[in-house]
Amino acid sequence: MRNYRPYKKQKSFHDAGLSRGERLLMAGNQLGKTTCGAAEWAMHLTGLYADWWQGRRFDKPVRLWAGSDTGITTRDNVQKHLIGPPSNQAEWGTAMIPKDCLLNTTSARSVPDALDNVTIAHSSGGTSYLAFKSYEQGRRKWQGETLDGVWFDEEPPLEIYTEGLTRTQARGLFSILTFTPLQGASDVVRLFLGEG
Repeated sequence: MRNYRPYKKQKSFHDAGLSRGERLLMAGNQLGKTTCGAAEWAMHLTGLYADWWQGRRFDKPVRLWAGSDTGITTRDNVQKHLIGPPSNQAEWGTAMIPKDCLLNTTSARSVPDALDNVTIAHSSGGTSYLAFKSYEQGRRKWQGETLDGVWFDEEPPLEIYTEGLTRTQARGLFSILTFTPLQGASDVVRLFLGEG
């Protein structure tokens, strides 16, 4: 996290968080979308914002979710970028969230080396909470919680997106999406292009 320096499109995406409750970073493959999302989530979870940061800030601990299309892609992309190599616990804390901020991890039951949730030290002195989700769990597994934000890495089905966004409604609608539009002009893409 301390070494992350966004390029222009990533910086614009982060900055837009100050005034936009829903944001999408849509770009081609291997252009830093997941890195961008992980950096932002790590800053919100820890309260350790970079000196260049001009986006939304949380001055207290947060409750966040992060997910992708399957449990395996959540582990291999989202979890790896936030925590570190999934199969090597000795290296957890070498990705965006620093090791000294990782307080506790709970393993998922369905995917080897996957995490269900993590507690993280926030700079305010409190504890942030992060849960990992997958779209394959279905909409019902995205119900019930009140959250500060949801990160969708890879394009979600519309029903998962709206359910996840609903989790943030009580605290001011806050979601980020990072994906390549492999499904073309889907319902979710059209929401952000002003066609939905």
